[in-house]
Amino acid sequence: MNRFDEMEVFVRIVDAGSLTGAADQLDVAKSAVSRRLAELERRLGVRLLTRTTRTMTLTDAGQTYYLRARDILAAADDADCTVRGASGSVSGRIRLAAPLSFGIEHLGPALREFTRLHPAVEFDIDLNDRQVDLVAEGFDLAIRIARLADSQLAARRLTCVQHAVLASPDWWATHGTPETPAALAHHQALEYSNAPQSGWTCIGPNGKSHSVRVPSTLRANNGEFLRDAAIAGIGVILQPSFIVYRAVEAGELVPVLTEYQWQRLDVWAVYPATHFLPQRVRTLVDFLAARFGDAPYWDDCLANADRG
Repeated sequence: MNRFDEMEVFVRIVDAGSLTGAADQLDVAKSAVSRRLAELERRLGVRLLTRTTRTMTLTDAGQTYYLRARDILAAADDADCTVRGASGSVSGRIRLAAPLSFGIEHLGPALREFTRLHPAVEFDIDLNDRQVDLVAEGFDLAIRIARLADSQLAARRLTCVQHAVLASPDWWATHGTPETPAALAHHQALEYSNAPQSGWTCIGPNGKSHSVRVPSTLRANNGEFLRDAAIAGIGVILQPSFIVYRAVEAGELVPVLTEYQWQRLDVWAVYPATHFLPQRVRTLVDFLAARFGDAPYWDDCLANADRG
């Protein structure tokens, strides 16, 4: 077996999480996969995997070899596609991480469309609001909605997200519609617990910054949960437009103080800067940037509220 084949077997073992899974993917006997792994470790003179009857973990050497081997295999796939001239015929697996709410509501439909265009691409998706370590956990790509800090990652901006202050029509009717950010202090907030608790901030029409602390009556780490609580008339939320836009369109939530610019974040595709970026990943990033664009559909509700 040549080195390229050894790399593929090893990467399959790590990706599948077991020798059995790799054997199934390669359609060979488990004993053959075990033998090839042993031959690779013997040739390299290092242990790549620590195995017990129940677990399998990468050694430090194994982690380094896995990341380099995965890049080499991706580069080979990319070269094949380039030589074939099959720019629209990308293939292979993409391991992708994305925030839960954005992933279900917006990334899901986009990926379904992408797979219709590129049926040979396979996805392994982790929907979670935690920030994954792309390099350590072996992800090809992550979607992040944030102000990016300096890191070892490369990034491409896909689109933007506005935030708005909202509550149900009954809440505003009962408690009064605030005419200034400071008036929000007399309302009850439904707080997103993953955000810094330093108050709600915005920029006024005159460019002046405002900050107000809104008393909290409920805290949760999921924006959809908070949106539904606001629809039920429990309190006021400061939430991104991609979570609340349908409720605004349905009249279930009413944004206020729309002349103020509340938090605005960008949506990024991030990937390890030191890794070769396969054609399938580049194609996906291009597709998402074109689909969402600089004026995403989820912000239309706020623009319409401004006109209203």
